Amino acid sequence: MSPMKVLSNMVRGLLGLAALVVVQGVALAQAPDPNVQHPDYADPALWLCRPDLKDNRCEVDLDATVIAPSGGMTVERYVAAKDPKIDCFFVYPTVSNDPGWVSDFSPDAAEWDDIKVQFARFGSVCRQFAPLYRQGTLRRLRAPSGGPAPVGAQPPPGFGGFSDVVEAWNWYLAHENKGRGVVLIGHSQGGAMITRLITQEIDGKPVQKQLVSALILGAPVMVPPGKDVGGAFKSVPLCRAADQTGCVITYATFRDRLPPPANSRFGKVRDGLRAACVNPANLGGGKGEPESYFITQGFLNGSGGDIRPEWVRPMRPIGTFFVKTPGLVSTECVESGDFNYLALHVNAVPADPRTDELGGQIIRRTGVDLSWGLHLLDVDHSIGTLIRLVRKQGEAYVADPPQG
Repeated sequence: MSPMKVLSNMVRGLLGLAALVVVQGVALAQAPDPNVQHPDYADPALWLCRPDLKDNRCEVDLDATVIAPSGGMTVERYVAAKDPKIDCFFVYPTVSNDPGWVSDFSPDAAEWDDIKVQFARFGSVCRQFAPLYRQGTLRRLRAPSGGPAPVGAQPPPGFGGFSDVVEAWNWYLAHENKGRGVVLIGHSQGGAMITRLITQEIDGKPVQKQLVSALILGAPVMVPPGKDVGGAFKSVPLCRAADQTGCVITYATFRDRLPPPANSRFGKVRDGLRAACVNPANLGGGKGEPESYFITQGFLNGSGGDIRPEWVRPMRPIGTFFVKTPGLVSTECVESGDFNYLALHVNAVPADPRTDELGGQIIRRTGVDLSWGLHLLDVDHSIGTLIRLVRKQGEAYVADPPQG
């Protein structure tokens, strides 16, 4: 081999090594320290969704197969908003499969899939912000029910969790909000974070005027009996009209024929206050038929067991991640004894070839855990309706923004 050929190969090798070092350096720079006390949310690696991200987890395929009562199927194409006038800030539920007490800052399919199911579709009405946070893990949640114990020592109070959410919120306000109206969205652990965020950082403070609405799903918001304000929040009421802004939509779902048991995790009276229930399909009260987007293949993190609904009979291939089933379910807030909850009814009709069973319950080794209700479907069964409401609320907010 000639000296020039050898030199050429050496140069190519060195350039390749340099490129590898650069790539690895970027990868290392994008893996935030999971032990840092105050994460810097300027770092794009700490967000699942943010408008400037190259790998934006909200920019995914959201097309859905619409299954009509006749059994006919068509595909609905998702269209994102081009220039939305409001923002949405989302805190995801307990999804982390990390082995410890709290998650790290390295997301995987668990976080990505939840964004796709519960938040990405809101891109049709708002700019989207979804921070990573060091949440309590599924292992931590399942341990008291007989699951394996979390690995390692329990972190000190105030580490991660809500502290991370506040850091992300404050960064968003300082660098991205610029006076825009914002919708807060959270489910389960994420809903509890949103409740606390409103209580400590928003309620009664100047930023409250920028609250378009809050969707707090599968997490309790307490109110005095018969009242729409008070309890959890001093001045943030429940939503009772589609164009009402600065208000909260909240509920926890149970199957209508399986109401909350005595040991229910949701819907209970607490300290003389009642769990609020707002039916997205009928804000004023009574029954309604929500616009649902269900997951074609059932459930993602194993909590719902190996249930795969037979969406239409005879079963045919469905080529989208989501299905819509117009008119298949109805919802209504029910107050019964010590409980207030959203009852979901499957409108089973013999002539309708679609499924009569949705699943959505938590499955333990010992069987169905009725204390959770239909926790896994809290968002799915009404997300289309929630998006329509956010669109109307956003239009009302932009048309008449709060002054001062």
